[in-house]
Amino acid sequence: MQFSRVSTSFGRLSAATAALLSPVVAFAQDAAAPAAEAVAAAPVPDKGDTAFMFLCTILVLFMLMPGLGLFYGGLVRAKNMLSVLMQCTVVGASMMLVWVIYGYSFAFGGSENAYFGGTAKLFLSGISMDSTAATFSDAVIPEYIFMLFQMTFAALTPALIVGAFAERIKFSAALLFCILWATFVYFPVAHMVWDANGLLFAMGALDFAGGTVVHINAGVAGLIGAIMIGKRTGFGKDMMAPHSMTLTLVGAAMLWVGWFGFNAGSNLEASGGAMLATVNTFIATAAAIVSWCIVESFTRGKASMLGAASGMIAGLVAITPAAGIAGPMGAIVMGLLVSPLCYFFIAVIKNKFGYDDTADVFGVHGVGGFFGALATGIFASSSLGGIGYADGVTMGGQFMTQLTAVVITIVWCGIVSAILYKVVDVVVGLRVPVEAEREGLDLASHGEAAYHS
Repeated sequence: MQFSRVSTSFGRLSAATAALLSPVVAFAQDAAAPAAEAVAAAPVPDKGDTAFMFLCTILVLFMLMPGLGLFYGGLVRAKNMLSVLMQCTVVGASMMLVWVIYGYSFAFGGSENAYFGGTAKLFLSGISMDSTAATFSDAVIPEYIFMLFQMTFAALTPALIVGAFAERIKFSAALLFCILWATFVYFPVAHMVWDANGLLFAMGALDFAGGTVVHINAGVAGLIGAIMIGKRTGFGKDMMAPHSMTLTLVGAAMLWVGWFGFNAGSNLEASGGAMLATVNTFIATAAAIVSWCIVESFTRGKASMLGAASGMIAGLVAITPAAGIAGPMGAIVMGLLVSPLCYFFIAVIKNKFGYDDTADVFGVHGVGGFFGALATGIFASSSLGGIGYADGVTMGGQFMTQLTAVVITIVWCGIVSAILYKVVDVVVGLRVPVEAEREGLDLASHGEAAYHS
């Protein structure tokens, strides 16, 4: 606008002044042209995609609060209900702060390092209302909503671990461990899997919505925590049945609803890929519920509500890495197969080794995550209804890539998690005293009770 006004008044200037200014005006106009072209060419976020991602972000928050809290809360004894709700709530809130301070940068900071996102976006540096993040097509979405969507994943994943050592861990220990774990396990693995410069991304590993990053990570960390913290006092002797299957089903149902945001939102835009993820999230879960009930009917003589809820979560876990990759029939097969596998680990392997995984975090998230990640390499095949492989990649090659990604995730998470549990034990101690455990963590740790007689 300034250059145009100078040009308009050019004729009213004296000839000498005009001669003096003409090179300046010409240079300014030439310099402004590319800038104007750049502004015109800058991609503009689609409002529909932005609204879609906003909804998906809120749905993932719904998974954490109140979904996960109620699901785990119903599975523990009544005297520990509030302690689980507190752990899920405060761990989630703490992770939101950690994410915007340094987590987003560590995962998606733009570094070319294969393991670390860098420090360029600490404190959300460089992110504004005008900055954008690329989707899987030529579209973009506001970087704020991409950052927030990923934040809900980072808040939910450490909270998943809480179910493995519920009813005997100190509140401060759970909080400290989850912050350290996210820093040294979740953020690096998220970078490796989902950032274009990440190690596993470069290998061609497929993880549409978090089979490795979320479920294998949380499952392995939960198993190590259950072993290192030890069994609950009275485990195997006292009655430790879930105190409210009603609340567990309510929480599981909320998780299923929220999971549509989790899976469909990972497409980053409201396109056919998001709809495929939605279809698969419906039918893989339904197949897993039915499958778990069938298995229980043969092994126990009757199907249980706990089994149906467990099958629901197992199906959701299994389809997560394949949600936008496998076809609908492949999703049904994955749902049918995951439940017998998880049931076997919970009913046989867990009892054989005697570890106390309170909410079966490893049995469902860990084992279901292993299966889902590996099955993704198979059901991605276009011959089985999937979206197909990259040029030159075979089913066998993709399966081996998936296996490599699973092994790397297990090793990274396993070693670092064990170290972090020891650090937390030294700093604040992991377990509450036996007296507090017998009284219940609601009163002992928080001074309140979920129920009053």
